[in-house]
Amino acid sequence: MSHEKVTGSFVALITPFNQNGTIDFASFQTLFDFQEKNETSALLIMGSTGEVSMLSPEERKQIIHETVKFKTDGLKLYFGCSGNNTATTIDYLQYAEAEGADGAILAAPPYICASEADIEAHFLKVADSVNMPLGIYNNPPRVKTDLGHEALLQLFKHPNYVIHKESTARVGQVAQVLAGKPDASVMCCDSPNLGLVVPTMSLGGHGTANMTGNIIPQEMAAISAPWDEDGSADKFRDAYLSNLPMLHYTYSAINPVAVKSLMAAIGLPAGPLREPLRHLQGEPLQKGVEVVKELGLDQKYGFSINDIAGKVA
Repeated sequence: MSHEKVTGSFVALITPFNQNGTIDFASFQTLFDFQEKNETSALLIMGSTGEVSMLSPEERKQIIHETVKFKTDGLKLYFGCSGNNTATTIDYLQYAEAEGADGAILAAPPYICASEADIEAHFLKVADSVNMPLGIYNNPPRVKTDLGHEALLQLFKHPNYVIHKESTARVGQVAQVLAGKPDASVMCCDSPNLGLVVPTMSLGGHGTANMTGNIIPQEMAAISAPWDEDGSADKFRDAYLSNLPMLHYTYSAINPVAVKSLMAAIGLPAGPLREPLRHLQGEPLQKGVEVVKELGLDQKYGFSINDIAGKVA
């Protein structure tokens, strides 16, 4: 069965928490609405930006169960369903499918440092367990296992795999995947330090799977638009260079510390980070506030810029 592919801005959403540490589902609804009205194509819920590794199995299923209720025709909802082994991954996938998820994104099980061959077999087995769109997140800095382009192209022959997110710094790998013309959307991390966004989009990439869209969704939609018409490159260049300060800021601390700290400071519902992570304070947070001001985001999105001064003074 052919599955619909995602193009454009695929935002890895934060998980909003209440002050007592419970999941704030009302804020999930607010964030969904904010993303949908600002040109985001799809959301990844419970990626690394969503602090998934610190959620309990019960919380992960609760998030799926509650947030699928907010589905609309205009915004696809994908869920991070990576488990610590093959069986738990299948369990999360089958639960998400039964609850009505639009799709799921998978990384290799973390910490075990499995071989490329073992992870290939893992990805094929879990894909056979469901019939919904899936994405592969190649993220060796987080999970150690690294998939090369030959393994990725082999996996994309499976009809369920329709999205690839690359988070290495290997431009050559992105080129090899695109040259292989998989039946999948090829996306990359938006980190300016990895430096993949410009080459990925210029080589024919289909968008970015990004964290910065939590704060600048319209701008990330412009950066993530495929180059399929005259003037696309010029529009991309303008959007990318203009928003570099925010891209660099959101990656100034380990994901999602900077982005969630700044969201909370400017009035977007975020809540606390789950410990041991802690919000930025003082000068590190003030730098983000200044970027918001310089880019005029307070005016554009109605952020509570006047409230920030007291929080970071």
